[in-house]
Formats: sequence, C-alpha cells, structure tokens
Amino acid sequence: MDMKEIDSVPWTKHRNKPCCVIHHTTGQQHQCIQTLIVAPKKTTAQQQHSSNELVASHSPTSHKTHSSTIPMLLVAFLLVVSLISPAFSDSGHSLPANQTFHPASQLNKLKRITDYLTKINKPAVKTIQSPDGDVIDCVLSHLQPAFDHPELKGQKPLDPPERPKGLNTTDTVAKSFQLWAESGESCPEGTVPIRRTTEKDVLGASSIDRYGRKPVRHVRRDSSGTGHEHAVLFVNGDQYFGAKAGINVWAPQVTDRYEFSLSQIWVISGSFGHDLNTIEAGWQVSPDLYGDNNPRFFTYWTTDAYQATGCYNLLCSGFVQTNNRVAIGAAISPKSYYNGRQFDIGLMVWKDPKHGHWWLEFGSGLLVGYWPAFLFSHLRTHASMVQFGGEIVNSRSSGYHTSTQMGSGHFAEEGFGKASYFRNLQVVDWDNNLLPLTNLHLLADHPNCYDIKQGRNNAWGTYFYYGGPGRNVKCP
Repeated sequence: MDMKEIDSVPWTKHRNKPCCVIHHTTGQQHQCIQTLIVAPKKTTAQQQHSSNELVASHSPTSHKTHSSTIPMLLVAFLLVVSLISPAFSDSGHSLPANQTFHPASQLNKLKRITDYLTKINKPAVKTIQSPDGDVIDCVLSHLQPAFDHPELKGQKPLDPPERPKGLNTTDTVAKSFQLWAESGESCPEGTVPIRRTTEKDVLGASSIDRYGRKPVRHVRRDSSGTGHEHAVLFVNGDQYFGAKAGINVWAPQVTDRYEFSLSQIWVISGSFGHDLNTIEAGWQVSPDLYGDNNPRFFTYWTTDAYQATGCYNLLCSGFVQTNNRVAIGAAISPKSYYNGRQFDIGLMVWKDPKHGHWWLEFGSGLLVGYWPAFLFSHLRTHASMVQFGGEIVNSRSSGYHTSTQMGSGHFAEEGFGKASYFRNLQVVDWDNNLLPLTNLHLLADHPNCYDIKQGRNNAWGTYFYYGGPGRNVKCP
C-alpha cells in the first residue's frame, strides 16, 4: 500500500490566491506547480510502537459446573444487567424513567450480538495486537466473511485482473501504512488480516440491527434535509468503469458519537431512489463504528440505497479481500498535521474487463480485493456517476449545527498544508483507459460550514481543496 508524504507544493507567485469556483459548474483555477513526492520517514510514534508483540490466538477457557444451578442463574442475570447501558439500547440513549426494564428482551439482544460476532469473526491462524487497541486476525482467505455468501461458497479469491492502461507506477511504496503493522508483524501468505469486531463495538453502536451499515439516506441529491452534508466534485453524463485519486489523510474532530466524517470516492449507478448502487472507498472517522477518533481505511457497498444490502468493510458477505497487508477498517498511519507534514493515499476502483468484477487498488499495484459483479444490478454493466470528496453527519444533537470537522477542519481557501485535498483525479473508460475528468461539477450543500475549490496543474492534474470546521458564525 502506498502512503505518500507531500513535503511542499512549489507554487507560482499566486500561491496564496484563493481558487475560483462557481458551485455546480466547472471551475477553473490559476496554474501552479507541485513536483516533490517522497516516501514517508519513520516517525517517533512509529518507533515507539515497534516493540508491540504478537498475541497468540487461543480457545476460550473452560469452566467447571457448579453443583447448584441457582448461583449460576444469578451470575448470568447480573452479567446481563451489567451489560445494560445507554449504549445498549437500539436508540443509543437510556430508557426513560417511565419505561420498564425487560430482562427477556435484553437477553434476546445479547444473544443476537453473540450470534453476529460468532458469524463475523472467523477462526484465526495468527492474531496481532495493534497499539490502538485493535485486534487483527489473520484468517485463511477462503474462510473470510465473503465466502458465506451462497454465490461464493466453496470458491477461492480470483487472480489479479488487467489493470487500466495509462497508470503511473513510479510512486514509492511505504513499508508501514497502518498502525497494526508498525511493529513489523504481518499475516502469512494465504491469509487476510481482518479487524476483530468486539461486543464493545456493537454495544456502543447507535443501532444493533444496522451495525456496520450507513444510515438510510440519499447520497448527494436532496441531502439538505437528511443530516448528511457534502463538499464534493462529481462527473456524470457518460458511462464510467472506474475512478482514481490521491486523498489527503487527516483526523478531523467528530463531536458526537453518532456522527462521522469521511473522505472517499463514490462509484454510482441507478436512480437516487431505492435502486441506487454504490461502491465506496476512502478514509473515515466514526466513533459509532470503531469507538475512537482515528482515521481508518474503509470500503462500502449497497444495491438498494442503503436499505437492506451492503455494509462497511468485511462486516457482511460481499467484498472479497485478496491481500495480506491491508486490514480494512484499521487505522491509517501516519496522518497530516496543520502547517506540518502532509500524507495522502492513492485509491483506484475499476471494473475488470474480463469478469466484470469491481476491483480496489491501494497505491501502486497493491490490490486489496474486489466486489463481485453479481452483488449489483445497475453496476453490473457500468457506473453513471463518479463522485469525490467529503461527507459528515450533522445530528444537531445540541440544537445547533455540529462542530464535526470535514477534511482538516479548515476551509478550502487556506490551501496546501492547511486544507485537505484530493489530487490526480481520473476516471476509467469502456476500453480500460485512465482519462482526465470532463463535464465535472462542484457541490457544497452547506458552503458556510464546508466548502470546495477546484484547480488543475501539470503535477496534480485535476485537484481540489475542501472541508471546514462546521459550526461557526456563518454556520449556526
């Protein structure tokens, strides 16, 4: 996987001049130059984590049976009561005073969680402890969650497909790109690293039933009333067979547990009704899903506008992972700092011309895996829209606009080293060629909270800066 450090952008004399953009239309910007791309140096934090040791996987310890069943029943009941917390309810809030506690109902919830964890957490041949608290299980490739799907049972991951023509393969590859791998531990060949889902993850989620799924909503259109806000660049009006971009990595503040902040590529087909198909990949900060504020590499898919199909990462049967170096859902390291070093990740999604599956590549040549074509309806043939940019959830839990940040938490006009960016945006055509964007549009549905400015130059091709702080004087 590639993690690129961007030391600086050698600008022309117009370096600090804001980019010109008219929302919803193609924007043009002054010319500027950026040429220096180097591999990241090992940071002090990486050195500190190098002593992390391998934790061996083991079977649960057996317990002796008491002669009397009464103490065991009491212990079981007390255990259930101890697990009941505000986060345990489907709504994510504590029970009102006038509601009665129902032990049978809570026991049922506990059983559902246990059944889900048993299904999703596969047997590991090796287990790695990450410094951020994650546990990474090395699971045999053919036992990963995807192969629970009826269409995939008994199969094995496919061989690599033909990559798009016109791909630049000169970028350097970083040895470490996620926190769990900084100790030097890795999963053996023939296995895939999977972030273990815990009871704490599920108990802390806003909804047990929808754990691992995005809230039901629209993607881009009519987004103003859904609580989801965007600053994106999109292309439409053609048939698309893939997309590629370099995405600046930050750790934006998310001020409410049930909000998130993400930066991603969307590959979209179908209407914006119930038949919407999407393939998504990028980084996100989501306390609801992961229990912390680390930026994490993620994937997503849906075939019915987030209703009943699809999920994040490997939390359901769908995406087939083929790589033993990437843990989807694990924290990305390093990340960018304001007025400091800048890091970005390269992502590409494209349709295999031979088999029709949608593949995901991280950096130069590091294939993560693929979404089988049979998962989709409209995306079985092609995409009708590609979208790049940021999205946040504004829950207004305090009665006013959230202070959850998008990107770096700073507006686009601040530019390199301060505002987050996407660079080298491209799409894949019907003949598997990477091409520059045409017919592009910009959308910031709440520009006083989060905005976007686009430009073009020789080094970064089509690029844009985006993001913002959320709540401020102009965004009450």
